[in-house]
Amino acid sequence: DVDFINLRFLASRFNLKMTTSLDFVNPRVRAIRVSEQTLLESLKPFKGVIDVSSGDPHRTGMKPISFVRQVLAVCLYPHLLQDNPFPPDVKLRAQRLLQICEGGSLGSYTASSGLHHVRQTIADFITKRDAGISANPKNVFISSGAQRALMVVVKLLSGGEGLTKTGILAPQPCPHTLPPLLDEAGVLAVPYRLMEDRGWALDLNQLRQALESYRGRCNPRAIYISNPGNPTGHVQDRKSIQEVVQLAAAEKLLLLVDEVYQDSVYGQNTEFLSYKRVLFEMGREFSETVELVSFHSLSCASVAECGLRAGYMEAVNMDPDVLKVFDTMLCTDISAPTTGQLALDLMLNPPEPGDPSYDTHAQRALEVLNDLPGFSCQPAMGGIYLYPRVQLPAEIREQAEMLGLEADVFYCQKLLEEEGLLLGAGQPSGEAGSHHLR
Repeated sequence: DVDFINLRFLASRFNLKMTTSLDFVNPRVRAIRVSEQTLLESLKPFKGVIDVSSGDPHRTGMKPISFVRQVLAVCLYPHLLQDNPFPPDVKLRAQRLLQICEGGSLGSYTASSGLHHVRQTIADFITKRDAGISANPKNVFISSGAQRALMVVVKLLSGGEGLTKTGILAPQPCPHTLPPLLDEAGVLAVPYRLMEDRGWALDLNQLRQALESYRGRCNPRAIYISNPGNPTGHVQDRKSIQEVVQLAAAEKLLLLVDEVYQDSVYGQNTEFLSYKRVLFEMGREFSETVELVSFHSLSCASVAECGLRAGYMEAVNMDPDVLKVFDTMLCTDISAPTTGQLALDLMLNPPEPGDPSYDTHAQRALEVLNDLPGFSCQPAMGGIYLYPRVQLPAEIREQAEMLGLEADVFYCQKLLEEEGLLLGAGQPSGEAGSHHLR
């Protein structure tokens, strides 16, 4: 139960570098400790901690989609097929999914790259999404979450030391899980700035500047894109995507495109266009040469089933020998959880109108944030986050400086300790005095 002040003292005592609270204290671990204090000691002015830092809607009380849970319940306990609590389409889907499992059981292993039936469902979904541009299930790989799939590709790219070390262009701000993933894989993050004054748009000049600045310091091999943006909510239009594709072609860079919020697009006159669709509609000069890997996830889609751990990647224009390596690297996990794979099938092939199970806020949050003193927020077009800028009082900045913390990190700690609200601190934007919350 050593608190952060004690850890800072120890860091000073033993001459350890400590730049933010995250170096020693995970904010969610700290939130659990605050929750325990609240329940056991009644020392806080609030009754519990609300954690909105991780983008986990079920954690904050969102109800699961009945069809998904009902089908999985029957698959896990087929005896339910003999009862009548569920609609007939639930039972029929569960029977079909059990038939694709070895031994008719979710307890069996699957192929390392995922069940063929589910990979086919994913390919069918992509083909329909992209206006008939065909997807091959052999190019689809299921993993235990999109992050695991991304790690497979990034580790394959990693190599070199010093001036030859692999570099991957990464946006600022970016998903909070990306920097540690790149670090663990042994590649260098090459930051390019997103433009807040343009709704966090991706600017081609920023990409070019990042390449020029780091060429000679590393070997840039890929561009990471988040679209719809995490945590900014920006959705790229066709022209923006085309510019990135053209740059990737000219510089021979692999495109790593995180599209996990593709079903959460709500901005006025805003449409999600996949990178693959735009790439193939640019003509054979690009569609047959530019290498692309796109990612989707069960966690970040509208079903928000974070705990079931399943995602996938689709590889485009990749050498067949490289695809074999993807499969080999996924073998280290044996296979993604079968429950998650089946949930992917249900997410991408939901009940249709007429089926018994066919079920019949962002603007408000933006208005609230912009009405708060010291806050300003660009409107989001998609995703599940808003990314407000906050002008912190001098008192907060001074206290943070005394503790050796970034002011927004300290502010988030105070919100947790005093109000029971766990937010995520933003990332350095390169602009002096600029602070954001995720």
